Amino acid sequence: MRVRRSIFRVINRRESWAGWSQVAPTLLFLVVFFIVPLAMMFGSSWMARGTYGGIEWRFTAEHYVRFADPLYLSILARTLAWSLGATLFCLLVGYPVAWTLANAGRWKNVLVFLVIVPLWTSYLVRTFAMIFLMRDSGLINTLLLKTGLIQEPLELLYTPGAVMAGLVYGFLPFMVLPIYTSLEKLDPTLLEAAEVLGARPAARFWKVIWPLSLPGVAAGSLLTFIPALGSYLTSDLLGGAKQMMIGNLVQNQFTTARNWPFGAAASFVVMSGVLVAVTLYLRMRDKAPGGGL
Repeated sequence: MRVRRSIFRVINRRESWAGWSQVAPTLLFLVVFFIVPLAMMFGSSWMARGTYGGIEWRFTAEHYVRFADPLYLSILARTLAWSLGATLFCLLVGYPVAWTLANAGRWKNVLVFLVIVPLWTSYLVRTFAMIFLMRDSGLINTLLLKTGLIQEPLELLYTPGAVMAGLVYGFLPFMVLPIYTSLEKLDPTLLEAAEVLGARPAARFWKVIWPLSLPGVAAGSLLTFIPALGSYLTSDLLGGAKQMMIGNLVQNQFTTARNWPFGAAASFVVMSGVLVAVTLYLRMRDKAPGGGL
């Protein structure tokens, strides 16, 4: 019996070491390239700014207190409003698209491919394409002028609407694909049973389709909201200097202003918003039928 127990212990140790050896590279990568930089950023957010930029190793909470200034709070509020608006608009547009994909039959793979294709192109290139569409001499104004609907070019670029359009255009696939995944798994017999029981189309949607697709809706909303919250390229190129988001503020602090501690503090304020969004997503996922994706 003792010999058998010893053999089992040796086997368990070998299996344990084999498991750790497989996980160790991933853990090492996360520690070196995620946890350590994150800890350095968090530490620097509590340090004083150097005279000529950089960091002076003196503890202070002035950067978090400074963020309470109405100017920065207005930038944060604008960022949250635009991110939530873009997420809501992507949901309104993306849900019908995802439903169409899930019920496209033999054309399903082709349509899914068309949704994924924009992700193969650089986000910077796609943003510049939006500039060519919305500028005064762009395609939209040119077509409207030639058809006689307007007499002078519309001011489309460098406006809040341009930023919102850029966010929706850039992150719409991240909303469509998770919802499509949930709808594709939907059992058609559930809809047939609801129809037999006398449920109208609206009732079938709200009582059957919508609850079962909530995990995909939550995942898509999270995948849209978080990148939109940290986006700075869209507002910089499509919104101009007047349409600043929190990402632009962080970028300016690390580049132009050279105030790294305040930039780090602003980053962690945004990160706290992301954590709130993740928490809400996890709660919604747990309450949804099926317990998640």
